[in-house]
Amino acid sequence: MPVNPELVGRVFPPTAPYLVGREKVREFARAVFADDPQHTDPAAAQALGYADVVAPPTFAMVVQDLTLQQLLAEPDAGIELSRVLHVEQRFRYTRPIVAGDELVATLAVTGLRTMGGNAMVTSQAEITDSAGDHVVTATSILLVGGDA
Repeated sequence: MPVNPELVGRVFPPTAPYLVGREKVREFARAVFADDPQHTDPAAAQALGYADVVAPPTFAMVVQDLTLQQLLAEPDAGIELSRVLHVEQRFRYTRPIVAGDELVATLAVTGLRTMGGNAMVTSQAEITDSAGDHVVTATSILLVGGDA
């Protein structure tokens, strides 16, 4: 089944709130070799003016993944995980993610480009804090392979 072109413009419901935990930030920082103290030491982060440890920029993918799971679970999407390759990722921040943030993400499918039997699906997750203020926009492009 090819990727459904009617996905373009579809907006998914907001995710459940995700509470950013200090240990999750520390674990993620270790995993991506982000060794700046602001990612692991609350005092270092506070010296920079933050309330708690600061997540590395790619941490937004943790929250965005919740939205991509919605897309992959969509029955009429025509997207099968075994045929998906994540080919591009971008982030546009208003402010850093900090431990203690409660984040909600809303995904919109913004583009679909077909090439032969393959499709490139572009989506944007708008991630906001508990006050509804923008934190980061995470843009992903998925390459969905055609039927084998």
